[in-house]
Formats: sequence, structure tokens, C-alpha cells
Amino acid sequence: MPDILVLYYSRNGSVARLARQIARGIGEVDGMQARLRTVPPVAAVTQQAAPPVPEDGAPYVERADLAECAGLLLGSPTRFGNMAAPLKHFLDGLGAEWASGTLVGKPAGVFTSTATQHGGQEATLLTMLVPLLHHGCVISGIPYTEPALTSTRGGGTPYGASHVAGQQDDPQPTDDEAVLARALGRRIATLAAKLGA
Repeated sequence: MPDILVLYYSRNGSVARLARQIARGIGEVDGMQARLRTVPPVAAVTQQAAPPVPEDGAPYVERADLAECAGLLLGSPTRFGNMAAPLKHFLDGLGAEWASGTLVGKPAGVFTSTATQHGGQEATLLTMLVPLLHHGCVISGIPYTEPALTSTRGGGTPYGASHVAGQQDDPQPTDDEAVLARALGRRIATLAAKLGA
């Protein structure tokens, strides 16, 4: 069964919860399943090594996950309108995959979480799309045919799924945010199936 790789970095759990909603949406498409993976944190002290596997949650991504996937969804918390350093660090190391065309023609989308409504969600989603374009992915967002896109009072954009954690840093997506995350997962999985992945 083809896998859609849901690759993310999550520090406080919001992005991980969106990833699980996206995985649910992928699972709603016949013949498709999600492969949840995360990236290790980066440390300012270069002698400090990250643990070989996370203590809980998704395992760390391996390059084989990229080669084996039929589609890709990238997720990151927002850092001043950009993706977090751990995800950027991983993407920066994919020169061999770029040169060999590992992701060319695979459908891809993005998702994020911020603390505030205007915390840079759309800018972050757009900056995460740029490397995917360089890798030759077929980019997709969430179309306005999804009713929750016009009714949401939290996250959710045409550029990708998102969550507003708020001042209390609530990692749980609202109903609309969860619906839109599942819709994005279904959309990428459906595109992968149509492209014959």
C-alpha cells in the first residue's frame, strides 16, 4: 500500500496533533496510508548529540522514507514567519535527493501552528513550499470548496492546514482546524492515487 509521508517537527505538540489529523485524512482514501516521521532537534552546542530515536511519537525520518513515499506533507511550528530550524536543517541536507529527482512528480502540501492568529502562518506555509518546488513536487493546498475554510475562526488557509495555539499554548486543534487538516491529507492522498504512485 502506498505511503504518504507526513514529516514534521513539533516542539509543544500542536504540529504533532495536526499531523495525526492529516494522517486520518490520508487513511480515508482507499489504498493509501500515512507514514508519520519527525526530524531531530538541532542544538547550538555541536558536541551535543540528539538521541538516536525519539522517546515517544513518530520515529526520526530516514532518506529511504522520501524515496518510498507516494506523496509528502511537511509540518513545522512558525518561527518568525518561517519554518523551525530542525526542519530547515533536514531539508538543507537533501542535495542528493534533489540531484537525483527523488521527489519529482510527487504531490506535496504543508501545515503549521502559531501562538497567535497573525503569527506568520501563511508566510511559514509559503516558505515551506519553496523547497518542495525546487524538488519538483506537485504542490497542493486546500481549495475553497472545503466549507470549513470560510467558517474557521482559528487556523486553516488555502496554502495549507494550520492551528492557532493561543496564549495558553493549547495543542488541540479546533473542530474546523481538524477538519481542514484531514481535508489536506485526503487531497494529497487522492492526488497520489490519481498520479499512479
